[in-house]
Amino acid sequence: MESLIIVTIYSYILGSIPFGLIFSKILGFGDIRKIGSGNIGATNALRTGSKKLAFLTLLFDVGKGSLAVFLTLKYFNEHSYTSAIFVYLGHIFPLWLKFKGGKGVATYVGVILLINPILFLVFIFSWLLTAKILKVSSVSALVAYFIVTTASFFIYDQNIFLLNFFFLIFSIYTHRENIKRLMQKIEK
Repeated sequence: MESLIIVTIYSYILGSIPFGLIFSKILGFGDIRKIGSGNIGATNALRTGSKKLAFLTLLFDVGKGSLAVFLTLKYFNEHSYTSAIFVYLGHIFPLWLKFKGGKGVATYVGVILLINPILFLVFIFSWLLTAKILKVSSVSALVAYFIVTTASFFIYDQNIFLLNFFFLIFSIYTHRENIKRLMQKIEK
């Protein structure tokens, strides 16, 4: 029980580091939450026009997901899925930002890279292909989550399917405004 609490705490804290906000301030863009969608993630960072800001945000958000799961696999292997969930939730609901964070896509990518590299490749390929065809980041993410969840259902065990199903449902929640705009045909 003690190890579960430790994993939950450090995973959440790592996840809640708002790299998009930190790098936007360091690079002189001010508060990224006042730009575009108001989100702290890489897609909104790109709306500043700075590829450097977007890349750093993406890299560090992926990195925090991977780091949390890496530490857990190394020291508390039996809690790797718990770590995956809490680093992701930390990104979406960071304590320091009044629980208003990002959508969690990059953090999920970091998580799934260590949990299952094959599903990581499926997610990346699905996202890139959908983005190339439709040119809408939110749709690309949702499609990739759906494909990974479906693949995990048919190829892997129930636990990894349930983990990915959790991420799919949460991605629908975090993209709810995008979904509304898509239905109104006003999503950029």
